[in-house]
Amino acid sequence: MVGVTRAAVLGSGSWGTTYATVLADGGSDVTLWSRRPEVAEAVRGRHENPDYLPGIRLPDRLAATADPAEAVAGADFVVLALPAQSLRDNLEKWVPLLPAQALLVSLIKGIELGTTKRMSEVIAEVADIPARRVVVVSGPNLAHEIAARHPAATVVAGTDETACQRLQRATLTPYFRPYTNDDVIGCELGGAVKNVVAIACGMADGMGFGDNTKAGLVTRGLAEMARLGAALGADPLTFSGLAGLGDLVATCVSPLSRNRAFGVRLGRGASFADVLAESWQTVEGVQSCESILALARRHGVDMPITEHVVQVVHRGMSPTRMLESLMARETRPERRSRRRSRR
Repeated sequence: MVGVTRAAVLGSGSWGTTYATVLADGGSDVTLWSRRPEVAEAVRGRHENPDYLPGIRLPDRLAATADPAEAVAGADFVVLALPAQSLRDNLEKWVPLLPAQALLVSLIKGIELGTTKRMSEVIAEVADIPARRVVVVSGPNLAHEIAARHPAATVVAGTDETACQRLQRATLTPYFRPYTNDDVIGCELGGAVKNVVAIACGMADGMGFGDNTKAGLVTRGLAEMARLGAALGADPLTFSGLAGLGDLVATCVSPLSRNRAFGVRLGRGASFADVLAESWQTVEGVQSCESILALARRHGVDMPITEHVVQVVHRGMSPTRMLESLMARETRPERRSRRRSRR
């Protein structure tokens, strides 16, 4: 008889708590780790995470602790749900605690500053494990909707098909449908770049522009994503799927999107310092935009939307000037001619 799958989710923010809920609803015994003991106590005693998912009852089989060793003990899956820029420091402390054969799962959508490494690369490096033991989850996964059991789909990406299928089975529920994909590079780039494009779309919204403006930003943002993916060896089809277009659309248009909301405030005239001070949850695009731009420049990839978001967020450019500058760029074909490409 096969035993019950055991999972640990390290990070009790909205998406970490939601993914822990999905795993529990899928039949796993799950322990959620929180750095704040009061959050762990609320999950244990009241079956609620009042700070991140107020009013949503969490599964009875979902345990919680502030002790990482207790959380990961005996886990088949160790799920990392942390801000991208704090992953390395935290994981270095946890490596001695990790079960020898556990599958490490990344929910993180960002690129590391300085190294420009994707999250799966950071995990494999720090934990000193082969890439086949790392799986990435990406897609249009707005936490509050999934926590409320609204139907949603996602992608489970990894180099080991069996590992991906294990997580796929563990997270298949009546409301959550995971698909597998072997393109880790494309799925991670899609999850990181869409946050930057969402900040730009939010600024356009905040400035009062309409759907044509946002559609242009989404479409050209997708082109930037695909160009960078091609340079790094991703499958172009990934960007037309859930981890590409699906995640991009959800993040750029939903009022639940933190990155979009951040951009809206900037577009309405708030200063970067004020918006950042009011953003009590991590806005991944704010920091990852710099590392994505560095990665693009290293590979000779043109990413004008990303470059302009960096200018607004880190260099003092106004949102108005950003859109003016984007609109004044030299005109060019939308895509390369097929006839020219055959010559």
